[in-house]
Amino acid sequence: MSEDQAAPVEYGAAVDRYLAAAAGLGLASRRVYRISLLGWAWPLVGRRTPTGPARQGARPPSVPLALLDGPQTPERLRRALTDRSTAAQPSTLIRELACLRAATAWWLAQGWITTDPALGLAPPPAPAPPRSPDRARAALALRAPLRELAFWYFLHESGAPVEHVLALDIEHLDLPARRTRPRAPTRLSWGEGTARLLPLLLAGRTAGPVFVTARRAPAGTPPADRCPVTGRGRLSYRRAAELFTAATRPLDPSGRGWTLLALRDREGTAAP
Repeated sequence: MSEDQAAPVEYGAAVDRYLAAAAGLGLASRRVYRISLLGWAWPLVGRRTPTGPARQGARPPSVPLALLDGPQTPERLRRALTDRSTAAQPSTLIRELACLRAATAWWLAQGWITTDPALGLAPPPAPAPPRSPDRARAALALRAPLRELAFWYFLHESGAPVEHVLALDIEHLDLPARRTRPRAPTRLSWGEGTARLLPLLLAGRTAGPVFVTARRAPAGTPPADRCPVTGRGRLSYRRAAELFTAATRPLDPSGRGWTLLALRDREGTAAP
């Protein structure tokens, strides 16, 4: 075997050799692969990979490539995955593990290692999201503007599709009976929470969309989608979804916020 073909002694050198041979990777991908692969150097010697500001400028430990054949290595990598899952996004874990798998498979094919320590590794399953009734209860307990609370309660108590609720006009509602009138496009009914909030929301308005925007509608908005009293337009699905996701972001362990589907389960939520 020539000097260029000889197996490198050190893990970091093996990373460089792998990236040099990976013809299908562009410059940006090589950088991502290098960061991910060097990040595994710490777990290989039983240390925790630095995170946050501590990771910037941190020099990976020197790791003999032969250590990848060590009997403790698969368990160290599994522990590292579990540890990383508490702080990293699932997509990050999947990417980092894919980089390691690609590299170890290549090193194995070169004969530089005799076992693949990444074989069988998988990120730990993500924690299950809260059950829908719990999410609905938490969302409806938020301090939110009247319009949002009324809309959320309407969705929750009626179980209706979002677009059906947003399409309602005030004249479609039979407030005392807590249901839509026969001439409404959709037959819906609601509970005590919605019944308390709707009269407050509709005070001073007798026609036009039930749920309207915070600002006047732009010129050219069809009269059917404009409040004749305030000039505000019908609330859109996209805006309603954005507001709910933003409001529930502090409640979501992932930090992303929930979709309006979290309100569809109607078990055990008390009225305001």
